[in-house]
Formats: sequence, structure tokens, C-alpha cells
Amino acid sequence: MERNERGVTPQGEDFSAWYNELVVKAQLVDRGPAKGTMVIRPYGYRLWELIQADLDRRIKDTGHENAYFPLLIPESYLRREADHVEGFAPELAVVTHAGGKELEEPLIVRPTSETIIGEMMAKWISSHRDLPLLLNQWANVVRWELRPRMFLRTTEFLWQEGHTAHTDETDAMRETMLALDIYTQVARDIAAIPVLPGEKTPGERFAGAARTFTIEGMMRDGKALQAGTSHYMGTNFAKAFDIRYTSGAGRLELCHTTSWGMSTRMIGGVIMTHGDDKGLVLPPRLAPHQVVIIPIGRGDQGEQTRTAAHELAARLKSATVRCHVDDRAQLSPGFRFNDWELRGVPIRLELGPRDLQSGTAVMAKRLGDEPKQNIPLSSAPTLIPNILEDFQTFLLTRATRFRDTHTTPTDTWPHFTEAVSTGWALALHCGKPTCENDIKTTTAATPRCIPLEAPPETGRCIHCDEPSAYGKRVIFGRAY
Repeated sequence: MERNERGVTPQGEDFSAWYNELVVKAQLVDRGPAKGTMVIRPYGYRLWELIQADLDRRIKDTGHENAYFPLLIPESYLRREADHVEGFAPELAVVTHAGGKELEEPLIVRPTSETIIGEMMAKWISSHRDLPLLLNQWANVVRWELRPRMFLRTTEFLWQEGHTAHTDETDAMRETMLALDIYTQVARDIAAIPVLPGEKTPGERFAGAARTFTIEGMMRDGKALQAGTSHYMGTNFAKAFDIRYTSGAGRLELCHTTSWGMSTRMIGGVIMTHGDDKGLVLPPRLAPHQVVIIPIGRGDQGEQTRTAAHELAARLKSATVRCHVDDRAQLSPGFRFNDWELRGVPIRLELGPRDLQSGTAVMAKRLGDEPKQNIPLSSAPTLIPNILEDFQTFLLTRATRFRDTHTTPTDTWPHFTEAVSTGWALALHCGKPTCENDIKTTTAATPRCIPLEAPPETGRCIHCDEPSAYGKRVIFGRAY
């Protein structure tokens, strides 16, 4: 079986089986009792907490405030925006009975919150002095998935959703791009995923949006993962929910609104961007335990190494290193080594009686061809933060190299079909949804985005040979 540089099978069902097995074996998640639901276990939830903490800080630093809105939404709210209800109809979970009787109006279990927040915006906004209104919500949402996969597509998942209202398109578009930039930073700086920001084609827009922007990451099997989206809604929802303000000139004007979200599918992205046939590989800035110390020895010697391990852990924690001591004496050292490799810890420190005598610990990195090495216990709190930062940089660099070597400019249909079978194709496109559908039917590839930073270029569509629509090449690829 052909393998890539890290040992992960890069194609097809084997990659899917690897992923499905790993999320369970690494104790990230378990299947919930209802179809398509997941139970996020403590180790997996800690990953989400670390993403959440960083993203929440960035959101608040840009002037947004957190709020919370109801889980249950009257069905009539969704029907006010025609494209919105049509786009979400197949995924809705509907409550028709409660309190022992049939409800007069069915309630929708929140698939997203534009409608309920739009209703509140209409109540809270009256003057241009109330704008911009910058809100964010951390919540769960429900979308009925036919083919669920843990973290990537589940019936219920966790996310944040930003919702803002503005006086005009210019200010709303500035907000839309600000959110996209925040997502790009989180993906690259924290998750070490080299995402590409771009705009969705009209056929791929969020239901009810005037423009949709996305960050796209390439997974280790060459498929794309939409890791975050930001939407300019224009005045579509303002018209539907009567979100208006009185301008400085005394005129009643419609607000321009935005919405944007990033979810727990980021955890799936981390797994599929960095993992290998030994298990998870976690970027240090995201790892629940950046260092695991494993004391080795029995009897009095075992007690001495355990004591020394906890002392070392305390010193590392003082240096802001997230550290864990695995002193499960009932398990062999080899089992514990393999267990933490499976769970993706960036650095493992082994501490035995001889190591104590020499004043060192044996360091093993989760990745790389370097053999184990001894590091002085006295200087470990100084050395290890730099080693972790180097590891973070290495992961981003390697993932970027993989993406770039699997992204191919294409000008002929045979070359296009070959490129999307193993990665992404950069191709000119006419922009017509019918052509997009034909491409998807033939190759399973969809237009992932029109890259923001792509150079200008014109020509003929890769599939139908009509004039290209966007003045630059579009990224096509198969996707999760």
C-alpha cells in the first residue's frame, strides 16, 4: 500500500476508516444514542476549549459582545426569508408536540440563528447611534445529517456565530472581512492549518446571503475542508425582519447585516491535517497536554521518579507549559509511550532512576527523524517552550508544503480530472451553477472558493469553454 511521508494512507476509504477509528481510540469522541450525534469526551472537549478561548479573545478584542438566544425558533421566522428556509429545509428538526399537546405553531430546533437574532435586532435598533451592533453567540445547533461523521458532519455540533448590523454595505463588508481574517489567523496560528481565504461562487453561497467568504484547508487525502465562513447578508434579513434605523438626516434606512461562524469541525481538520498512522499529531498551541512526563521504576525507585516527575511538572507549568504526569504504575512504560503517541502529545519526557542520577530526562518528540535525546532537568523549563514553538512552526510549514504540492493549475479537462483526484485544481470557470453541477457529477469536485490573493487572469471555462466569470482562477476540489 502506497503511503505518504507520514504513513497515513492518502486516498479513499482507508483514510476514512483511519479517521473514524482514531477519533474513538484517541478518546476524543464517542457516538451518541441518537443517529448522527456525538459525545465529546474530556480530551476532545479540551481541544474545543482551547480553540474557543483563543477565538473568543480575538472576537472580544474587536469590540463584539457575547449574548445567548433561544434554541427553539418559531417556524414562521424561517419562512420570512425565502432563500434561507429553502436552503435549510432538508436539515431541519421540528418540534410539533410539547407539554402533552400539539403546538399551535411548530418550533424549529436552531440550525443557525439569523432569524431569531434578526427579530431581536429589529427591537433593539432604532437610530444610527445604535450601530454597528456587534453580537456573538456560543451555542449548539442541529442540522439533520444523512451521512454523519464525527466532528465533520454531525446532527448536533458546537460553534460560535457572530451576527452584526451596520449602516451601509461598506461597513458591513469591512466586518465580513474582519471575521474572515480572524478565522484565518486562528486556523494558521493555533491549529497550524494553512487555510486559503476566498469567496464562494453564487452556487455555493450560504442560504440568504448576498456574498459568502470561506477559509479552505487541504486535508491529508487531498480533500478540502471548509473551516469557517463569513457572510455579507446585504439587506435581505433586514427586509424580512424590518431591521431599520433612522439616519443622521432623519431618513428611515435598512440595516446591512452579517453573520459568520466556526465550529467543532475544526477539530476534525486538525486530525486530518496532521495525524499519522501512530495516531493524532497535535499542534502545541492546541494540545491539551503539551508535555507528558512518564516516571519509570518500581518500589522505592518508582516513588523517587514519581516525586521528581511531579516536581518537574510544577516547574514546567510555572513556565506556562501544559504538562501532565502519567504515573499509572499498573501499565508498562511501553504501553504509556504508545498511548500518548496515539493521543498526539508533542513532547514526551521519560524519567527513570538512571536519569535522576544524571540529572536528565529522555525527550521524545511526536514527529521528526531525530532520535531521543537527554535534556537537563535544571534547564527543561527554559528549553521546552522553544522546542514547542519550533514544533508548531514545523507542522504549519509541512502542511503548507503538502497543500502547495497538491494544488495544480489546469487548462485542459483531462488534466483537471487528474488534479482533483488527488488534490486541488486551479481552473478558470464560467460561474454558471449548471456547469458547476456537471463538474460535480463527473468528478465529485466542487468550486471551493475564488481565492482572494489569486492573480488576475481571463480565458475560457475548463469545462464548457464559455468565457470565465471571475477574472481569476477558482479552486476546485473534492470536499468534506
